[in-house]
Amino acid sequence: MTTLATLILELSLTRIFSVVFYYHFAFLAISIALFGLGVGGVLSYLVTAERPEIYRRLGMLSSAVGVVTVLSLVFVLTRGEPTNLTLAGIYFISALPFILAGMIVSLAINDTIERVDRVYFFDLLGAAGGCLLLVPFLNTFGGPNTFMVAGILFAASSAIWFNLGGSSRGRAAGVALSLALVLLVVINMRWPIIDITFAKGQKISNEIFTKWNSFSRIALAKENGSDMMLIVIDADASTGIAKFDFNNLTPDQKKELFLEGPGFPYQVRPGARTLIIGPGGGWDVARAIAAGSTDITGVEINPIIATTVMRQKFANLSNNLYTRPGVRIFEEDGRSFIRRSTEKYQVLQATLVDTWASTAAGAFALSENNLYTTDAFHDYLSHLTDDGFLAFTRWGFDPPRESLRLLSLARVALDQIGEHDHAKHVIAIRESAENIAGWGARDTVLISRKPFSAVDIAKARETAAAGHMKVIYMPGDPPSSNAFAELLTTSDTGRFFANYRYDVSPVGDDRPFFFYTVQPRDLLNFLAGPSGSADYKINRAVPLLFGLVGISIVATAVILLLPPIVLGTRLPRERGVLTFLLYFVCIGVGYILIQVALIQKFVLLLGHPVYALTVIIFSMLISSGLGSYFSRRVLAGLDGRLMAALAAVAALVTVLAFVAPVAAEAAIGWPLWLRMLLTAALIAPPAFAMGMPFPTGLSRLERVHPASVRWAWALNAASSVLGSASAIFLAIYIGLQGTLLVGGLMYLGAVLVVRMTQSKAEMAGAR
Repeated sequence: MTTLATLILELSLTRIFSVVFYYHFAFLAISIALFGLGVGGVLSYLVTAERPEIYRRLGMLSSAVGVVTVLSLVFVLTRGEPTNLTLAGIYFISALPFILAGMIVSLAINDTIERVDRVYFFDLLGAAGGCLLLVPFLNTFGGPNTFMVAGILFAASSAIWFNLGGSSRGRAAGVALSLALVLLVVINMRWPIIDITFAKGQKISNEIFTKWNSFSRIALAKENGSDMMLIVIDADASTGIAKFDFNNLTPDQKKELFLEGPGFPYQVRPGARTLIIGPGGGWDVARAIAAGSTDITGVEINPIIATTVMRQKFANLSNNLYTRPGVRIFEEDGRSFIRRSTEKYQVLQATLVDTWASTAAGAFALSENNLYTTDAFHDYLSHLTDDGFLAFTRWGFDPPRESLRLLSLARVALDQIGEHDHAKHVIAIRESAENIAGWGARDTVLISRKPFSAVDIAKARETAAAGHMKVIYMPGDPPSSNAFAELLTTSDTGRFFANYRYDVSPVGDDRPFFFYTVQPRDLLNFLAGPSGSADYKINRAVPLLFGLVGISIVATAVILLLPPIVLGTRLPRERGVLTFLLYFVCIGVGYILIQVALIQKFVLLLGHPVYALTVIIFSMLISSGLGSYFSRRVLAGLDGRLMAALAAVAALVTVLAFVAPVAAEAAIGWPLWLRMLLTAALIAPPAFAMGMPFPTGLSRLERVHPASVRWAWALNAASSVLGSASAIFLAIYIGLQGTLLVGGLMYLGAVLVVRMTQSKAEMAGAR
């Protein structure tokens, strides 16, 4: 129950951080949890005792977690815009429940160290259960209440601990605390007392409806100064709800639908068979209908938007737009839908499809998006008719970034389908050009499967002029006219990308960081730039990650300083023991690197980040738990077998790094349950082997130098804190496959450590 509640606490915190602060802070929740568990492991030595007193102390700690969980939640929900000072406060206050949970787990394992293989199995089994319960809990209770439900589980476990310790009063107190927290959650669901009232430094207002699911908080609010209703995602990104009477459109409405950037493609190709990725509140659907389209497919990943708002509870707000004849709406990730589809379209549209929101899996993510990669553009072009084109609207800046990177993706994808005269396949226009120096204009880029015809180009120029939109690029423009023309016509793209002020080089599925455009050479100066733009909002994630790494380094130092300061224990001087502690660093970093990379790697196959999170973490925890359970029997405490298990992890992860993309390509059309089974089957062998090193290493260290076990806890936790952030850096610069391979190399490093300390351990075993 303790590890189940801890995992729910950790992952629900990523959702809360995404809403209250920004999705970038999802990194922080993982670091907080790992830091807290590491500190708790060290501090547990202050309260250790013999049975039955140890059970009573575990009961008191569990009761304390139940209370502290609620208090830390209140603290987080009442913070404004985070400064460095408040960020540090958030970090350490939020860590308190995890510190206490770490003490509980450490005490339990320390008390049963002789069978750590079995205890570690139940540790991972509980965490796997938490992974399974997270999604239904978030869907049912919402973010803050799910966080408090974890407190209920801690309080309930306290009653069990007190019962084991023979304390009837403690047991009654644990039951009473559990019931009190249940009552608090029930009341809070009916009359929100502990809820999100501040987000992104501003007070939330005008909301008439809110609903959580496992990857978002959706609200309905009226737009300031307008009658339009907005669908607000994680208290930040928004999409207006389109409401039109198509038989009686006013001149202003026609202008909104036809003469704005996202309406541009339907003027070039009226009546087109259309696929819209991320239709949100239905504006692109309305534009297609108004232009005469009778076959419109919308793929919306969020069921609250697609069904609850647009087709059920608030369908009247859009005049039942999503239930009109000729409109089909699917709830799925757009990329996965495309890969499974056998249909072809004349217009494939995606308008500003990103929410700056962290999914639960986004705890390990930056602003990665599998919709914007060279592989994705190849999929899109392959699903177009010969007269079809892609229509992507992104933020426009000077100099251009996002919209220009669309062209770098298009070049690669066009080459893959045998179209090499790139300049004839692109049309780009800009609306709201007056905002270019502020939040950003809107650039709409059309990318055709075949070269645009003279008729298409003439129609595009006519529409742009009628809508007072600026033409950025048309086929036939001279190469020197701007960066768009230069990129489309250059024969030396490497030189162009190297010399350009921003990183607009193409990104693929293995490194899907489309939105990150800061050149490495400019990283340190980036935060000094303008802050009032969408570009700044997205790109600040990586500089912020540097700050979080800094905080993680401080947290790591705290973990490592605790044993000598609090326990009076210094690093062991005995020969071989100090070296062997590096073993726990290697497997701590290796495990987290592999887990992070696998979650991102399998998003495309499973169709949604939440599915990837659930299947990957659940499969890894269950398989690793089984590996721990059988480690004593399989390895028998022999160093030779331990080194073989570590080498097996490295080999199996290496194989998986190359097999995963092939499996995703082959199985993309399978039913979801079959794709989940395939994923679990691929992950199970390496994860089983990954469950053996930690309990075996603890047993080995217990034989050699028992006092160093606390240092093993500290080092393993510290390495995990740094590894979680390091995984993102590696993914950005060497890709997900490279990150997996580095994770495998860490296990080979552990082999080297075991080999270097083998004689010392064997002598201790002989004695």
